[in-house]
Amino acid sequence: MDLADLAVTGSTGGLGGMVARQLAAAGSAQRLLVRDAGRAPELENARPVVCSYADSAAARQALEGVRVLFMVSAAETEDRVQQHYAFVDAAADAGVQHVVYTSFYGAAPDATFTLARDHYATEQRIQDSGMDYTLLRNNFYLDFLPLLCGEDGVIGGPAGEGVFSAVAREDIARCAVAVVRDPAIHKGKTYNLTGPEELTMAEAARILTAGTGRTITYHPETTEEAYASRASYGAPPWQVDAWVSTYTAMAAGEMAGISPDIHGLTGQDPLTLSEFLKRPQL
Repeated sequence: MDLADLAVTGSTGGLGGMVARQLAAAGSAQRLLVRDAGRAPELENARPVVCSYADSAAARQALEGVRVLFMVSAAETEDRVQQHYAFVDAAADAGVQHVVYTSFYGAAPDATFTLARDHYATEQRIQDSGMDYTLLRNNFYLDFLPLLCGEDGVIGGPAGEGVFSAVAREDIARCAVAVVRDPAIHKGKTYNLTGPEELTMAEAARILTAGTGRTITYHPETTEEAYASRASYGAPPWQVDAWVSTYTAMAAGEMAGISPDIHGLTGQDPLTLSEFLKRPQL
């Protein structure tokens, strides 16, 4: 692909940055769509172009000539779905042929996890746009698990005994690179990206204890306790709903299940939590 063919969003963040770096290492030219050109990673054959999801005119101009778009979901905000709609519409208007979107596992209009409903709405907008698409439905990030506990080492939440199949961002990034480098064979496909194991929060806490040297425990809260324990943060209601429903979705079984898709896309098995904790970045 030449410089105009492939556009990558989110390159200043965790997942998008991994994708951009892997693409550069593989020799793929890319256009990095960023809000601040000064924060864009300096990569070979990568050119930053300034736009935002909500600014339709700037986005359309930035996407002129792009054939394949890797679209990382926007930062969590109350109007994220509207931002996504504006960007998807701009991509279609600009003539983008194929969108690869980072969605969420179990995305559905009635999903327990509130943000999974937003992802479903975005998926529908992409599917209705007329562009080709591939949807990457990521389970809970392994990367976030060590960050769930406070200084007291306690993970509190209403997950009960529900299991989830958390996945490392680096595994998701490898899948995204495989898809955007050969998008035609992935046209219209939805991939469920999970780790290789189902864990309860209590099991995850035990693995975190073994892997970090900290004593980490899981405290199962009721839904009412979860809202009360988060009230002091001063976050808006939609954000607290998202935090709490991450756990209640686990309790409801909506993050369970192990998918073979990462191995199918990359030929490599995804990382377990214990393997992830041994990675150099930690």
